[in-house]
Amino acid sequence: MKIGERLLKHLNKKYGPSQMVAFTFGRYDVATKTDEEGNPVLLFIGKADDRGIIKGDQFTRRLLKDASGAVIKDHWDYKGKV
Repeated sequence: MKIGERLLKHLNKKYGPSQMVAFTFGRYDVATKTDEEGNPVLLFIGKADDRGIIKGDQFTRRLLKDASGAVIKDHWDYKGKV
C-alpha cells in the first residue's frame, strides 16, 4: 500500500504532542502517534475492530532536521501488515 497525496495532507498537520490521534479517511480507519512536537511519526491504516485495534498496514516516518530545526528529509517507510 502507498500513502496518497490526500492522506499526506492530513499527516503534514500538527497535532497534540505525544498522543494517539484516530480518524477515518475514506473507507479506512487511521491511527497515528505523534512525537514531542506534534508531528505524526507512526501510522496505522486499515479496518478497526470493535476494540479499536486496526488491522491493516503500518508506516513509520523518517523526519530529519538540521541544527536550526529545518527539515532535511521527510519520508514514510512501509513496515508491513499489522
